Amino acid sequence: MAIKTHDFYYELPPELIAQTPIQRRDASRLLTLDKRTGEIGHHHFYDLPQFLRPGDCLVLNDSRVLPARLLGQRLPGGGACEVLLLIDRGNKTWECLVRPGRKMKPGTRLSFGNGELTAEVTEELPGGNRLVHFEYEGIFLEVLDRLGKMPLPPYIKEELQDRERYQTVYSKVNGSAAAPTAGLHFTPELLERVQTMGVKVGYVTLHVGLGTFRPVKEDTIEGHEMHSEYCVIPQETADLINETKRSGGRVICVGTTSCRTVESWAAEDGTMTASAGWTDIFIYPGYRFKVLDGLITNFHLPESTLIMLVSALAGREHVLAAYEEAVRQHYRFFSFGDAMFIASGAVPQA
Repeated sequence: MAIKTHDFYYELPPELIAQTPIQRRDASRLLTLDKRTGEIGHHHFYDLPQFLRPGDCLVLNDSRVLPARLLGQRLPGGGACEVLLLIDRGNKTWECLVRPGRKMKPGTRLSFGNGELTAEVTEELPGGNRLVHFEYEGIFLEVLDRLGKMPLPPYIKEELQDRERYQTVYSKVNGSAAAPTAGLHFTPELLERVQTMGVKVGYVTLHVGLGTFRPVKEDTIEGHEMHSEYCVIPQETADLINETKRSGGRVICVGTTSCRTVESWAAEDGTMTASAGWTDIFIYPGYRFKVLDGLITNFHLPESTLIMLVSALAGREHVLAAYEEAVRQHYRFFSFGDAMFIASGAVPQA
């Protein structure tokens, strides 16, 4: 039977959409959800070690957000333009979103930072994105660091004061257009605490695309065309996951991006090997997880592919009941909001 997109709708008062990060990363709230029983608990993120066991493995996405939003002028007239870098296509050329679209035809010249960075639109792609060729002196990432702004999601209206707050503390591989937000709650001290108690930590890389914010427009979810994102599992992490499974530990993914990475490359029996490539995996109810046992994740938009993924793990009714409870308890939602921990028996360890 077809699954309806509207089945994943919930009412969210706009004032619960977090506009800024809270002062201390790990002081955000943590709603625990037992994926089998639907039982809910209310905690803080710094309580996370109570829910982990020695021998568990946390899988984190170490992708780093590029300050990929460039504001500049069209040449020669000087009209304003905005370019958002999406995918590095090589040879100083990027696939980009551009505004104003109707004035950014192939051949249009652009200037940013008083000419420190110049560019030309070279091609219009199906779907409306553009290929843009850049010209600059020195190292592109350094130029971008000086001139670019963080590409915050459309529902965040406030200016971000400290751009590191839209990066995880363990981010290191540049390439995302949005943060893997479940990881924003970790501090170096909290990571150290979980490792000291015998929890292993492994890293994957998935460069988050803007498709993550694209709503599902079809009435039935099977008709949705999933966006593609580039991801990597190093051998070291594959070995760690395999060893954890062999010794009876749980694989707990930090974020839907880590989940999609490991599930994309796992063999049918759940074993992992080092892998790299593009994934367009779409996880929704009915999906059988091959690797993942538990998930740490933020609260997601109604009718998004991400709330569908969470529902595949814990059941739609359990997830929507947890979201309704979170609304009642005034949790903070979306990228700068609070977190959930979902697993079987998600109760504090004695």
